[in-house]
Amino acid sequence: MSQFWDAKVPSHWEVHPGLAVLAENRRKNDGLIESQVLSLSYGRVVVKPVEKQRGLVPDSYESYQILVPGDIVVRPTDLQNDQASIRVGHVKDRGIITSAYIGLRARGSWSDAYAYHYLAVVDSSKRIYGMGSGLRQQLGWPDLKRMPCLVPPPEEQAAIVRYLAHANARIDKAIVAKRRLIALLEEEKKAIADMLLGQLDEGAREVRHVLSQLVDCEHKTAPFVEGEPYWVLRTSSVKSGEIVWSGAYTTDAASYEVWTSRAVPEPGDVIFTREAPVGEAAVIPDGRRVALGQRTVLMKVRKEIMDPQFLVYQVYAGLPRRPISLATQGSTVGHFNMDDIGWMRVAVPDIEVQRQLVNKIEDANSDANEAIDKTQSEIALLHEFRTRLVADVVTGQVDVRSIVATLPDAPEATAELAADSDDEFGDLQEEGL
Repeated sequence: MSQFWDAKVPSHWEVHPGLAVLAENRRKNDGLIESQVLSLSYGRVVVKPVEKQRGLVPDSYESYQILVPGDIVVRPTDLQNDQASIRVGHVKDRGIITSAYIGLRARGSWSDAYAYHYLAVVDSSKRIYGMGSGLRQQLGWPDLKRMPCLVPPPEEQAAIVRYLAHANARIDKAIVAKRRLIALLEEEKKAIADMLLGQLDEGAREVRHVLSQLVDCEHKTAPFVEGEPYWVLRTSSVKSGEIVWSGAYTTDAASYEVWTSRAVPEPGDVIFTREAPVGEAAVIPDGRRVALGQRTVLMKVRKEIMDPQFLVYQVYAGLPRRPISLATQGSTVGHFNMDDIGWMRVAVPDIEVQRQLVNKIEDANSDANEAIDKTQSEIALLHEFRTRLVADVVTGQVDVRSIVATLPDAPEATAELAADSDDEFGDLQEEGL
């Protein structure tokens, strides 16, 4: 066995430069011959819905590259600042994607499926961040064509691909089951809130009357800067009444100042999503400086008449739920303008009654919240296991040939995994080019 990176590689495998097993895609969309737009989102190359193709006009597609099934796409930008993105995707549909990405196809001794798995390991193992050049450490074809590439015999490549298809199907099935459990627990929590708040209309008034300010977001994307203490809360950061920090990202002090010039979000304020999706809300907690991402608004609550957490519970189970539901009927997106939000009616009982109801809901939800936290940790462990397993198999640390001989012809069918967040992350990637 020879040494490669930090691992020993089977002696019958070869190592070639990328130029021997990869070719750069040079198919340009001259004459606008293709119109289906693709997007790299969470490691998947997906067809981008027309309603999400913001800021583009047809002529701009002339500069895009054409991809075909089997191609591989790599997002090469900003390696120094962004080490969280999944940068490699395998193309399943013919379409076009920005030429700021690197399009590749397997050649020579590589199959396209093994090539994809190999490049995904280069990405997930963070090897990709030692490559590239320039101020923002941009990756280019010259870096990839010099990159050392493992080349197992063709029959072993096929075995690796087949084994990973089965392994990923089983892992996906486990993750889907755990996400369904979380959804059921969230439904249980909603039922409790509905029981306590569903018919409550005491002191009803428009939400603008219980706020000192209702502040819209900047209608542009704040830059991502890793390691800074300023957090941008996007729509993917607000889910089921909680702040989801994995859906947020950090920016720098100068950007934070710009994005909080209208108002500084403070602990006890409420963030509300006005689109994609509409109608998620959460109380901003202590401990982090935050700014609004796109399609969110800030509610500065008058705490002498409205408990912020009581307001959030009403968004999911009180008077605001009806207009929120109406906003999404017949639409995959849904949208609230600022007047829609300000005119939503909320119940305003005595502040002590509000606090008592909040305590009842939280006490009733404690077991469900504990189960949700445990299940989310299990999902994270499954993702970690997958990353390690794929790396070991693709680099020859685990010989799967004898295992593959016992597998059925097709992997077990499983439901498509939902994205960990909405497509805004993909939008952020493209807008940041």
